[in-house]
Amino acid sequence: MKYLITGANGQLGQELHELLERSGIDFVAYDAKTLDITNRQLVFEAVQAQRPDVILDAAAYTKVDLAEDQGKDLNWAVNRDGTKNLAQAAKNFQAKLVYISTDYVFDGTKTGDYLETDQTAAKNEYGKAKLAGEEAVLASGAAAYIIRTSWVFGQYGKNFVYTMLKLAQAHPQLSVVNDQIGRPTWTKTLAEFILYLVDHDAAYGIYNLSNDHTASWFDFAKEILKDKQVDIRPVSSDQFPQKAYRPRHSVLSLAKSKATGFVIPTWQEALKMSGMIDKL
Repeated sequence: MKYLITGANGQLGQELHELLERSGIDFVAYDAKTLDITNRQLVFEAVQAQRPDVILDAAAYTKVDLAEDQGKDLNWAVNRDGTKNLAQAAKNFQAKLVYISTDYVFDGTKTGDYLETDQTAAKNEYGKAKLAGEEAVLASGAAAYIIRTSWVFGQYGKNFVYTMLKLAQAHPQLSVVNDQIGRPTWTKTLAEFILYLVDHDAAYGIYNLSNDHTASWFDFAKEILKDKQVDIRPVSSDQFPQKAYRPRHSVLSLAKSKATGFVIPTWQEALKMSGMIDKL
């Protein structure tokens, strides 16, 4: 088996790179500089040259607020058009495709957990573009896994865990939003699930994957900083206005993913295993 990774310098891309390398699996990794996925010709040339069995599409534009204005065109170019190019190349060269999507394809108004089959209703530009990416994958006819995830954190790149740790070093008191509920996701858990689906020839289609247990951002922050000398106070989203709409309840159901036999640790366990708290 040979894998091709896009978005190799991102949080998930670097985690996938490490996992494949550690497993002794043959792969090639491209970042935005070495492969512009918005260029269809370059994508087809790369896939034709490498002939991967599996394409792991970890490339994404993730600046959610900028996607509402200055970054709107790039958001759509990467998350919709780039995904379409990769999906069509996968179909053309008979490679499997794994596309990483988001909980933001939902509006967050459901009181229960979101199933893969629930009606989508993206309300910000990022979510709309990622949903368009999903639609492009399905329309391509490629053998594909679409994985919706949420609240991603890991040892590579910027994320909520490192942000909280750095803020705690400089401020004795922090205010964190307590009215947005979701499931944190460790990049290693996500990377391992991706390879698990491929290795076990799981049925193609849409899967939700995060770590188990729900949390608010306040809950997440409390766990991150439980051994630090800092006072954390819960506040409403109204006190931190943002350009892009954020779902208030975007809890993804894990039932389908658990049914594959993959063991999903809780986010508390994942945070501890990541070792990130000890780095700062």
